[in-house]
Amino acid sequence: LLLSGGRGGRGNGRFKTSTNRAPEHHESGEAGEEHWLQLELKLMADVGLLGFPNAGKSTFISSVSHACPKIADYPFTTLHPSLGVVSIEADRSFVVADIPGLIEGAAEGAGLGIRFLKHLQRTRLLVHVVDVGGGTEDPVEAIRSIEAELERYSDSLSKQTRWLALNKLDLLPRTEWKSKVDSVVQALGWSGPAYGISAVTGEGTDEMAREIMSYLEAQAETT
Repeated sequence: LLLSGGRGGRGNGRFKTSTNRAPEHHESGEAGEEHWLQLELKLMADVGLLGFPNAGKSTFISSVSHACPKIADYPFTTLHPSLGVVSIEADRSFVVADIPGLIEGAAEGAGLGIRFLKHLQRTRLLVHVVDVGGGTEDPVEAIRSIEAELERYSDSLSKQTRWLALNKLDLLPRTEWKSKVDSVVQALGWSGPAYGISAVTGEGTDEMAREIMSYLEAQAETT
């Protein structure tokens, strides 16, 4: 119970007597409590995508699901959260959420992504999408920068289970793919799952989606 209603007044029927069968008298009720509330809707998804703008999150969600977010080769293409359903088999699926990309200083309000980080707090797994295809950002520094923003924003969100999706391998010679993934993992001292993928070509995305599904199912069995 958020607010209490006011006491109701007695109607004219309560003043009916043997000599006054149709009374016109009644009592006014009392006003109840009033208060302005601001409600925030948090999207419900199993998996949340995060990363810098133009890391390929929207391309990834369109690759593994039927979602159709706006995709372009410039930052801040995604302005609103997108949801996609990833179907592994007829009776096995999960929901993934894509939010606008984060930038350094997001925890202090810079950029757009901070406005939507709340949507990731109800997910069971975070997938950190990183451009390793030779973009302007060093992949290791990009990952550490996002980690720092998560810690500043929410201690619980920074401790949430997170996997790495090292994206845009298609921009590198295939012979360099494994060494690129290994070098990022080693530089970070990363002990969690890390997948080398190309969201554009679909390389590695199906395998990652299946691993995510298995992880979510295992988590459901232990809760």
